[in-house]
Amino acid sequence: MNIEKIKLTQFSHGAGCGCKIAPHVLEEILKTNIIAPTNSNLIVGNSTKDDAAVFDIGDGKGIISTTDFFMPIVDDAFDFGKIAAANSISDIYAMGGKPLMAIAILGWPIKKLSVEVAQKVIEGGRAICAEAGIPLAGGHSIDSPEPIFGLAVTGIVDLKNLKQNNTAKAGDLLYLTKKIGVGILTTAEKRGMLKEEHIGIAAKQMMQLNHFGMHVSHLISLNAMTDVTGFGLLGHLIEMAEGSDLTAELNYSKVPQFPNLDFYTSQVCVPDGTFRNWSGYDPKVKGITGESLLILSDPQTNGGLLMSVNPEAKETFEKLMIEAGLGEFASPIGRMKLKTDKQVEII
Repeated sequence: MNIEKIKLTQFSHGAGCGCKIAPHVLEEILKTNIIAPTNSNLIVGNSTKDDAAVFDIGDGKGIISTTDFFMPIVDDAFDFGKIAAANSISDIYAMGGKPLMAIAILGWPIKKLSVEVAQKVIEGGRAICAEAGIPLAGGHSIDSPEPIFGLAVTGIVDLKNLKQNNTAKAGDLLYLTKKIGVGILTTAEKRGMLKEEHIGIAAKQMMQLNHFGMHVSHLISLNAMTDVTGFGLLGHLIEMAEGSDLTAELNYSKVPQFPNLDFYTSQVCVPDGTFRNWSGYDPKVKGITGESLLILSDPQTNGGLLMSVNPEAKETFEKLMIEAGLGEFASPIGRMKLKTDKQVEII
């Protein structure tokens, strides 16, 4: 089997975080009548829609535990491993934590794809773990109908620096650290419609670690944080607004986007996950248009950090973003305000 000629995306029905089950469907799945035992050490669990679980281990420290896995979003096996690993580790950063170690999760169609291709995926995961300064310490694998890869990641955080997605304050400014449109570009590539000048730009961003969240978690002006993944910018913004009992005002023209998304949406290069997402958002959003619906509901894979920041710290926070190489994202895309009848208002 020629590894270079293998196109991994042809072996899966979904792609990246676009494989996620729609938010309103997930809520139905998670419903239960079972009363869980109380545990005062569980700081963050299923009661919120945060990115990871957090357990108080004493001395002001908390262990962060998370897992994430999905089917190929790119054809190259090594790159797929890197993207899946970076996406998994992102949940630790989104909680303001420091990753400690990772365990691999691998599902592989042994009769369809060679072990050499699987080995390249694992190597990609190892490469990102090394970049994050953590070991890939073990894992588990199964023979599955479609290729699946991801990590279970353990991190640590000073509890005074813990960040959640439901602690935004009215008046906060909203920042996003990566461009959106990953699902649109990868769908265009899978259909052979991606322009030559756009080849690789989505993959490059998806491999970038979101370690900025760890570096700024000590800031008391950073009131809330999450990472943008399969529910799209709109979905994760709704979660932040609902959890904080506020309304998010989003300035669509300020949202960082990959180039020429309007061209691809006009060609209906839109992942199925976009419409699954929007089906649960419709009654919660004001001011949506055809174009903004497709782009704001677009599933992201290892998307940027969505951060809610005290406006009094605007200059200082933007300076930190510039110093971290995030200068193109160092301007607000919206703000949080007192609750109205909608969770998100687009202007």
